[in-house]
Amino acid sequence: MCRNIKPLFNFDPPATNEEVHDAALQFVRKLSGTTKPSKRNQEAFERAVLSIAACARELLDSLETSQSPRNREEEAAKARARAAVRFA
Repeated sequence: MCRNIKPLFNFDPPATNEEVHDAALQFVRKLSGTTKPSKRNQEAFERAVLSIAACARELLDSLETSQSPRNREEEAAKARARAAVRFA
């Protein structure tokens, strides 16, 4: 769907509200087809971002797993290595 939306579940430390909001913003941008809505649509756009962020936070808080939490720095290093191979 959207490459900029990263998995946020099962990380140590847990996803911040800012990360959840950013993912919601990317999702709404993708659905609406615009990165910056017109003034006429600004309120609906912002309301959608807040609503999706709240739902995403609720989902993340209710999910359970038996896996140990992933380390953010290790996952970022893996992603950089994959990107280096892909774009080299």
